Order: sequence, then C-alpha cells, then structure tokens
Amino acid sequence: MLLFRRGTARVTPAQAYQRTTDGDAVLLDVREQVEWKAGHAPGAVLVPLSRLVTDKALPAAAEGRPLVVICRSGHRSRQAAKLLTERGVEAVDVKGGMNAWASAGLPVVDDRGSSGRTA
Repeated sequence: MLLFRRGTARVTPAQAYQRTTDGDAVLLDVREQVEWKAGHAPGAVLVPLSRLVTDKALPAAAEGRPLVVICRSGHRSRQAAKLLTERGVEAVDVKGGMNAWASAGLPVVDDRGSSGRTA
C-alpha cells in the first residue's frame, strides 16, 4: 500500500504508528509546546505549525525522511502536510490527530515520559 505520494494523503493512526515505529518515517507533531508537554506520541518530533510556516528548516531528525504529520484533531496537520508537500517533502497527515491516536490505544507520554493525555 502506498502511504506517501504527492498531495495531502491521509493515514490512520495505526498506519502512522506502523510507519514511524519501523524506522521508515518520522512522526512530526505540529501542535504548540503546551499541548506537546501534556501528551505526545513517543519518538515524535515537535515543530509547531506556527514555526513551520515561517521557517523552512526541519530538525535534523526529520530532514530528508518521509514525514507523518500529527496535531490534536487533524486540521493543523493537514495544513502542515500540504505545506511540506509543496516544499518537496514526502508528507502525509494523521486522520483525527492525537485524539484518534489516543482513542486507538496507541501510546501517549508527557514531557517527563510518564503516561500523558491529549490537550
């Protein structure tokens, strides 16, 4: 199944988890710092959408790798995936965001590595 293509493709939380835990892709969280601290997916890289809009540089961990973009509900991640795709980056967004991720029973940790919650 092709998960990465030109455009703003969407994936389920389970597909996102699979692609980002096997080392193939990076989970890019585009929420704000306060949301991230409350709860995020383990191993995700934080780049708030507000920064992504103004700064084309990606963190080293995300540079040159396929990206699976996530936010709280899927709205910001869809915008970010479209923006990244227009910049030539392989990017898809997660349907339903961290809310759907947590509802699917996937792991969520806070900024201390303890059990987190979506905010």
